[in-house]
Amino acid sequence: MFTRWRKYSYTDRRIGNLKKLKALLWVGIFFSAYAIITSFVIILCDLENQSMTPEFKSGERFTFLSFGIKRAIPQLPILNPLPLERGDVVLIKMKSQENQSFFLTVADKFCRFLTFGRLGLHEGIERNFLKRVIATPGDEISMSNFVMRVKPANGSFTFTEFELSEKLYTINIPEIPPLWDQSIPFSGNVEQTVLGEGMYYLLSDNRSNTNDSRTWGPVHARNIAGKLLFRYWPIIRFGKV
Repeated sequence: MFTRWRKYSYTDRRIGNLKKLKALLWVGIFFSAYAIITSFVIILCDLENQSMTPEFKSGERFTFLSFGIKRAIPQLPILNPLPLERGDVVLIKMKSQENQSFFLTVADKFCRFLTFGRLGLHEGIERNFLKRVIATPGDEISMSNFVMRVKPANGSFTFTEFELSEKLYTINIPEIPPLWDQSIPFSGNVEQTVLGEGMYYLLSDNRSNTNDSRTWGPVHARNIAGKLLFRYWPIIRFGKV
């Protein structure tokens, strides 16, 4: 009887409530840290297709350096211009609708926090794309047989994308059906053009009919969410890329 009374005593309830508040406080601290880090420092992302084969495969997971701080404080001298080089792999975020509400954004972050980034409320609203930087602002570009030719800004000579890249990579060149018109983007030919200020030309390593700058056109820096740091899944392929 005394034990039962103690269980529901004011002191016992107060201690229990304090424990619950402390647990909620720790959850709030961890969530706040997660939200800040994933908004301004790093981005965790899965590759959901074969657009970057043969180097990257569907189902692999990656960590990106986020450019979120650049979006929040554009006056910062760092990240201006973006720290990108030819050959870097970047993350593009495209939304089907603009100006998501603050509460939906927070709820999405919390859902991803609870599921270790596997599930979110923006599914279907926001799509992520991994693409490789082929050319940077001011470059003169053209494509023949799926290989990009680049004349660097203020340069005198034209090189293939592989000669200018800071990273080694291999592309997947598909076989073109004989009836394909050479003028369509997926034919592997792009007319000569010069990239404007803040514009980047981004391509898939798999040069088949996958969406990239051949269909989007050059991508502005504001739409580049981050730069690839390393692959963390699967474990056997863990490491810098």
